[in-house]
Amino acid sequence: MKREPVQNGTCLEKEKLTETFRNEIVHRITRNLLDIQMLRLIQTQPMWGYKIKKKVKTLFDVKLRHGALYPLLNKMERKGFLTSTEQLRGGRTRKVYTITRKGIQYLGAYSSILKEQVENSDIT
Repeated sequence: MKREPVQNGTCLEKEKLTETFRNEIVHRITRNLLDIQMLRLIQTQPMWGYKIKKKVKTLFDVKLRHGALYPLLNKMERKGFLTSTEQLRGGRTRKVYTITRKGIQYLGAYSSILKEQVENSDIT
């Protein structure tokens, strides 16, 4: 019995699948490379912890716990990727994080290495 070749899905099905893959990959990257995503966010503008938490949820659909967020911010500050200043707003003090030159260099190195790894054709 001769089998008919399997037809590729419709354009709409491919778009849905691509969007599903995209969402899954972005979520995975954010969860596994949270420091990179946070540096990318802070690079766009200085931010405080709660704003970072909300942006990560909105942009990447990842819910950050305070127990993960603040230790990571402190670690990146110790490494010299971020600096912080305290600002008084509405009677409350909040720590606002700004990316440093070293943090920008780290992002650049990450981007270059990732591109190199993805485009590497030496894999056999």
